[in-house]
Amino acid sequence: MSISEARSRLASTVVVPTTSIADAVRHLEIAGTGALLVCDEQGRLRGLLTDGDIRRAILNSVPFTQACGTIAAADPVVAPVDVTPDAALRLMDTAREFVLNHLPLVDGAGVAVGLLLRSDLAPRAALSLSAVIMAGGFGTRLLPLTERTPKPMLPVGGRPLLERTIGQMKGAGIRRVVVSTHFQAEQITRHLGDGAAHGVAISYLSEDRPLGTAGALRLLGEVTEPLLVINGDILTGIRYDELLAFHREQRAEVTVGVRQCDLEVPYGVLERTGARVRSLREKPHMEFLINAGVYLVEPSAQREIPPDGRFDMTDLVQRLLDAGRVVACYPIVEYWLDIGRPADYVQAQADVQIARIG
Repeated sequence: MSISEARSRLASTVVVPTTSIADAVRHLEIAGTGALLVCDEQGRLRGLLTDGDIRRAILNSVPFTQACGTIAAADPVVAPVDVTPDAALRLMDTAREFVLNHLPLVDGAGVAVGLLLRSDLAPRAALSLSAVIMAGGFGTRLLPLTERTPKPMLPVGGRPLLERTIGQMKGAGIRRVVVSTHFQAEQITRHLGDGAAHGVAISYLSEDRPLGTAGALRLLGEVTEPLLVINGDILTGIRYDELLAFHREQRAEVTVGVRQCDLEVPYGVLERTGARVRSLREKPHMEFLINAGVYLVEPSAQREIPPDGRFDMTDLVQRLLDAGRVVACYPIVEYWLDIGRPADYVQAQADVQIARIG
């Protein structure tokens, strides 16, 4: 453990209680710590705001205009700055009925002086799941960038996006990665090989024709553990261990990663019944949860994929819902960007310089 590292996080992780939840989310994306220290103007710790707190706020439809201090834990477990690594880890393991991933450090006056992460103290354990990256798309919206390069191989911050995603998976404890390929597959297989150079075991699914976001999973044959499925054009700082813990907690057969999307309609919106107006709202602010292209799929759900034809993840989700089975949604509050258009690609290049992504 490095106390100096915990101290160095202070500037990037402190927000005041009146900071809006929306601004706190943006702050959290840049910090990449999974938590923020909520401090008053004198620097005294008033709460701890974790990504879990924000997820619960999203699922409970709390407006993002609300102050983040209202959803933060007001009495977080804390430690003195001279805490030893063993004592800190013991505190994170036993101070609550659940395991803690963040430990604020405070001085004798309650002033925050640092933020300690579980990853500072113990390596992440291997996750009992395999990952499937959907990398077979044509990337037509990114032409001419994708004329000779498959979209997942476009460099982001000097590294191919696909390589960056695999590096994140390795860091999370995922050791088996399957890449589904179609368009210009040889560029992907030649660069990644068997994965030895990247610290994971990589195998490939070759789609003779596009099979859809779920159809390719049938090529895996029988599976015995959950599958993490992610679109190959997603840049994100999502914590896969927390996604898996949430998935298990919900006892879901499929968990869909979702992202909150805020839309301000630039016109007055009218609600009516026939020709009768019921209300008129001027430039309303609307919030939606959108599919973020990240999924956890249980073996029981994978077996529901038909043996042939195109089949998308939306088809699988609907089939499960029609049968009364459990599908959960997991709000991604870490950094997330779908690199689908040239403007998104430009944004990704800028974002990797300031946000802690991979």
